[in-house]
Amino acid sequence: MSVATAPRARLARRGGWPEALTSTDHKQIGLNLGACSLFFFLLGGVFALILRTQLAQSNMQVLSDNSYNEIFTMHGSTMIYLFVTPMAVAMATYLVPLQIGAVRLSAPRLSLAGFWTWLAGGLVMESSWLTADGAGRTGWSSYVPMSNSTNTPGVGQDLWVIGVILVALGLTAMSICVTVTVARRRAPGMALLRMPVFTWTALLSVLMIVAAFPMLILAMTLLFIDRTGAGHIYTGFAGAIDYQDLFWFFGHPVVYVMFFPYLGGAAEAVAVNAHKRWFGYTAFVVSIMMFSALSMAVWSHHMYTTGGVTNQYFAFTSTLLLVPAGIEYFDMIGTLIGGAIVLRASMLFALTFFLQFLVGGLSGVFVASPVLDYHAYGTYIVVAHFHYTLFAGSIFGFFAAAYHWFPKLTGALLREGLGKLQLAVMVIGTNLTFFPMFFLGNDGMPRRVSRYPTHPEWGTLNLLETIGAGIIALGVLIFLINVIVSLRRRIVAGDDPWLGHTLEWATTSPPPPLNFEAPLPPVRSYAPLLDLREQQLDRERRLEGAPA
Repeated sequence: MSVATAPRARLARRGGWPEALTSTDHKQIGLNLGACSLFFFLLGGVFALILRTQLAQSNMQVLSDNSYNEIFTMHGSTMIYLFVTPMAVAMATYLVPLQIGAVRLSAPRLSLAGFWTWLAGGLVMESSWLTADGAGRTGWSSYVPMSNSTNTPGVGQDLWVIGVILVALGLTAMSICVTVTVARRRAPGMALLRMPVFTWTALLSVLMIVAAFPMLILAMTLLFIDRTGAGHIYTGFAGAIDYQDLFWFFGHPVVYVMFFPYLGGAAEAVAVNAHKRWFGYTAFVVSIMMFSALSMAVWSHHMYTTGGVTNQYFAFTSTLLLVPAGIEYFDMIGTLIGGAIVLRASMLFALTFFLQFLVGGLSGVFVASPVLDYHAYGTYIVVAHFHYTLFAGSIFGFFAAAYHWFPKLTGALLREGLGKLQLAVMVIGTNLTFFPMFFLGNDGMPRRVSRYPTHPEWGTLNLLETIGAGIIALGVLIFLINVIVSLRRRIVAGDDPWLGHTLEWATTSPPPPLNFEAPLPPVRSYAPLLDLREQQLDRERRLEGAPA
């Protein structure tokens, strides 16, 4: 059977789509979660285009204030709860067992239940559009007292809260399964400091989910109790601060959940396309562990202006994030130096990820200072910073990972020409959309507004941002066309088209039900296949140098 026809035949042999939707194979669960996340990504993108149409010029009347607030809320909620975070979990669910040489995921039924709980939460959240009260409209953070039943009455907001609870429960369950798999199912020789770079980033992401998402569940459960009138928990100024503490204790670690797996994917793409092992592996692992620890200690830098937190402490911990971030960039540069670099689409997306995330990181240093944050808070500077980290950064890391691992998932190659065209279009669109926001914010334009007054340069910069959003949409369309063309007119990839470094490339594309049909190569480092090729090359050299 050819690689091209294997996935369809295997699906038919197992019982078709009903079996695929109920399978406990970690690869199928990861694919299901990833496919649904991509659907929500497209939906969230449509919301973004509507928002940018409203803001293209001053005093536009495309949407009412209430409709704008609904779309604004559902855009942020869809992107964060239903795309960037679950896609990170989907990548971990699919790839981590393969990379550590496991034949299956631990507690696969729990992972499957987690997927369906997450999907139910997403559908409940989006179903708020169908209520007479409209969708949730208090922003993705749903601050109290704005989100209480007095200020935001109606079933739509209740459905939004219930949806978030279900989403968080589902992702937590799936993350527990990945964590236990790493703890119990590593292949012989796969010590912790021999795990691949992506596996480390995925592991720390799921650990942060397990540690932080219960706070989101608690915050939303107490909010729902308040909204039903069964309690008066978030009352007065102290109640509002309590809600923000609970929410941001989840909200800042989730930023790194939405960053680490994409960093790991970009790092794998850079190393493989440079034909070198990832430079400074141990320092990299220490840096992301430091990142994870600090991410649990910086949550209140989102609350500098409230007067309810100790600004000096959170400014110190937030600024310390520069240290592990710098290590990761040095590692990337060290990997490139002396490498036999091939500029495939995956490599170009990965390098662009590092460059564009740098803008988000440096602007993060700005808002980490309480004095400067007082100037930036509530303005478009924060919007620019947030989107340079999560869109110009993480989403480009996602596309690097997509071009890198698509052959392993499907057995087919994505078209390189379309990939490079997509990259060029998205770089232009991304920077045209988000870079002018720094100037708007510095000039005082507030965020979270449906209309703004006529002001010198505001209309011009907002129009450029709207044009940029349309260009981003074109880039995403090119990616979808690439996927469809590549699946319908397959270029067979083979098992290891890139000469990969890690164990997922030691099996077929796509992998079989139990992941590996042949014995695994010995694991002596975090790049076992590269070790094997280097040993074979050394053996050939010795044979060539031996006397006749």
